[in-house]
Amino acid sequence: MNKQNTRKLLTVGVATAVALGGLSACGSSDGATEGGDVTMTFWQNSTTGAGKAYWEKTVAAFEEANPGVTIEMQSIQNEEMDGKLQTALNSGDAPDIFMARGGGKLADVVAAGQAMDISDSIDDATRAAVPEGVLSAFEVDDKIYGMPTAVLPGGMFYSQDLFAEAGVEGTPTTIDELGSVVDKLKSAGIEPIAVGAKDAWPAAHWYYFFALRACSQDAMNEAAESKQFDDPCWLEAGKELEKFVKTEPFNNGFLTTSAQQGAGSSAGLLANKKAAMELMGAWNPGVIASLTPDEKPLPDLGWFPFPEVEGGEGAEGAMMGGVDGFTCSAQAPKEECTAFLNFFMQQEHQEAYAEAFQTLPANQDAQAVVTDPALQSILEAYNDAPYVMVWLDTLFGQNVGNALNKGVVDMFAGQGTAEDIVSAVNDAAAKG
Repeated sequence: MNKQNTRKLLTVGVATAVALGGLSACGSSDGATEGGDVTMTFWQNSTTGAGKAYWEKTVAAFEEANPGVTIEMQSIQNEEMDGKLQTALNSGDAPDIFMARGGGKLADVVAAGQAMDISDSIDDATRAAVPEGVLSAFEVDDKIYGMPTAVLPGGMFYSQDLFAEAGVEGTPTTIDELGSVVDKLKSAGIEPIAVGAKDAWPAAHWYYFFALRACSQDAMNEAAESKQFDDPCWLEAGKELEKFVKTEPFNNGFLTTSAQQGAGSSAGLLANKKAAMELMGAWNPGVIASLTPDEKPLPDLGWFPFPEVEGGEGAEGAMMGGVDGFTCSAQAPKEECTAFLNFFMQQEHQEAYAEAFQTLPANQDAQAVVTDPALQSILEAYNDAPYVMVWLDTLFGQNVGNALNKGVVDMFAGQGTAEDIVSAVNDAAAKG
């Protein structure tokens, strides 16, 4: 991925922020002990397997290279991370280093005085290897508040074997063609699409992508500023999704299916060939690999961009995604905390990260290790994309994002409409 193309990522900047209610500015301690040594707490979301092993090895390497610095790592399941972090922030007991994905969520934390400005602490090697557009995912008011580890565009992951079994040739490029693929899979007795609606955000991704196709880039940028769905395209996106949901394309029991926990999760259904497709971000190959019977990458895993929707105002080939990374607490020991962020961004550690997580590293010098065909397909589409928008719940922040996700799940459950999604977002924005 070249720098010019990568700079397109996350085109919506965060100009303003709204503080999270009740946040204390106390934060974590400075980590210093009486003897002058420094201890930092570190929260990450890999609880098992190669991902957890990667962080254990990287932390140990950093501690060896920095005598007197200790990092106490806590592994937290991904679906529990936001809630636990929110509680820690509210109590003034945030970890020194914690996960961040930019957008409104990070802006809220910055506004509450809980995140460290690391703009002047990013070393030259990191700045040279990480494109400006990727670093800017963690930019709030022209300052950088986090370090990216992975670039994560989204799209459709699928089993090539199950497509072949159902007689599906090629991959769909339009929603109508996707509907035809769903019909063929059903006729072959194969559940077409897995979705982990129990965790809300995987179901909400379907609305995000329909909105990406329905709304122009300007309309999406305007909504990012206002946090409101004023343009008619937002309602149109909901109506198009509503029609698609009524075709019953999802796995049996999708409302109680989790996203990434175990063989029965949506990722697990694809990993074990119990469903043919899943809409997900570029972290999915690693999750799927951890859930296959032999805990190895799925050999027939493929990927294609989310299909185009006829009549939509979104640019053809536009993508949606995010950037995973880490932020230092405002109260963390700055020298040691930012040293750790720069340390794990070195090429050797980013290559190991890409291999452990089966994903796309933010350091472009490390991307040569990406050999997974699905990930290579994502890179190709990403490089051709006219723009890449941020996951909407990340972009809009915690309160509005949660209202959006809940509105989509309610519609999936037959308890809400496209109009209700728009109303839920606008009502949440009005409450601040």
